[in-house]
Amino acid sequence: MTPKEFLASYVEGFNAGNVNSLIMMYEADACFVSQPGQIINGLENIRQGLQSFIDMNGKLDTKVKGVIQTSDIALVNTEWSFNGTGPDGKAVTITGKATDVLRQQPDGTLRILIDNPWGTDIQMGI
Repeated sequence: MTPKEFLASYVEGFNAGNVNSLIMMYEADACFVSQPGQIINGLENIRQGLQSFIDMNGKLDTKVKGVIQTSDIALVNTEWSFNGTGPDGKAVTITGKATDVLRQQPDGTLRILIDNPWGTDIQMGI
């Protein structure tokens, strides 16, 4: 599976509201930027972060803008948009430019090591 195909599968799972399938796409020690400036680690924390988006009953759309790959690591840049409903019942629209790091596993599958949906919009760790 290519990184582009992997991310298409991720979007499919997200839009189906299947947080369990999404969590299986992350490495055990993955990190996720749940909000600009807020990095969370651990699959249970990532699950909670993803669930908050899924609970908005929205739709995620992505477009892969570039992939840089070497051996078992891929850096993927995407543009994304999300349209859903907030807890107050009002429409929510969020867009971003993500930077994700994927790693190929020994069995050939890909998993997310770093998931930064806000990737190219903020500076982290400086």
